[in-house]
Parts: sequence; structure tokens; C-alpha cells
Amino acid sequence: MVSGARKRQKREGVLEWFKSLLWAVAIALLIRAFLVGNFRIPSTSMVPTLKVGDRLLANKVVYRYRRPARGEVVIFKYPEDPSRDFVKRMIALPGERVLIRGGRIYINGKCVEDERVRCRYYYSEGTIGVSSEAQVPPDAYYVLGDNSINSKDSRYWGFVPAKYIVGQAVFTYWPPWRMGFIR
Repeated sequence: MVSGARKRQKREGVLEWFKSLLWAVAIALLIRAFLVGNFRIPSTSMVPTLKVGDRLLANKVVYRYRRPARGEVVIFKYPEDPSRDFVKRMIALPGERVLIRGGRIYINGKCVEDERVRCRYYYSEGTIGVSSEAQVPPDAYYVLGDNSINSKDSRYWGFVPAKYIVGQAVFTYWPPWRMGFIR
């Protein structure tokens, strides 16, 4: 009789462990689907902020409660192929006029003073917002890579529709020596 009770206890313990595992997987999937995104950097377009192979976490909820802000690093669906995710820095917001001249960004005629944008040199290549002002449409954004000489961004393919914004890149977790918050 004692061995039967032990078997039942063992079976109940395994069942409880299995239920806990299922709950953990379900919660992890919900978090991944709605709250936090995991992304890998495939190119040098965001060097030195992000490097090839960096893995990062993105807050997928923040932009449900507020609009992206200038200077933030955002994840978005690539306008020319929405099945691909891209990472760039937010430069101009809906309704603003953007101009790149002499390595500097001008919004509505004024040089951008945000340190995250000002500390970079933006090459005057491409067509949109280069040499002449471009007006950002009401439901769109203008984004640039931090390494603008090696970045195809809004200068080349245009504005990012607001509906394509996925989230804010917030934390690099891999490789371990580059772990930290994204600025």
C-alpha cells in the first residue's frame, strides 16, 4: 500500500511540474507576442550604437501609449518589404520638415540639438530630405541609421508609416560584453 501512495504522489508531482511548465511557456509566448520583442542586428547601419550580431530587446507596448520621440532607436517593418524588421534612429516626426545639410539634421529650419542625433555625422546622400526639405506625412516618420555612410534609410526609401512601427529598442543582451541599455 505504501508503494502505491508513493507512485500516486510521484505522478501528481510530475503532473504539477508539467502544468507549471505549460503555464511558463504560455506566459513567455504572450510576453513575446505583445510586450517584448527579440531582434538581431544584421548590418553595420547602426554602428557604433549597435553592431553586427548584437541581440536586443524591444518594448512593443510603449508606442501604444505615446508616439515615438526624436532620438529614440526604433524597430519597424521595412516599408519596401514589411516581412523584414529594421532598426534605425527616429529623426523627424509627423508633419515636420526635415533637411540634411553639411552632416547636420535640420527640423523645421532649426538644427537638431538632441545629443543622440547631434553627435552623429549624417551624409548628404540619397534624395529624400537631402539638399531640400522634405515634409513628413501626417502618419509617418523619418528614420536614419547612425552609420549613415553604410545605411539605407529614409533618405533612400522614404517615410515609415506609423502602422509599421513595432517598438522601441531598449536593451542589448548579447554579446555579454556589450550588454546595456540603448541610448
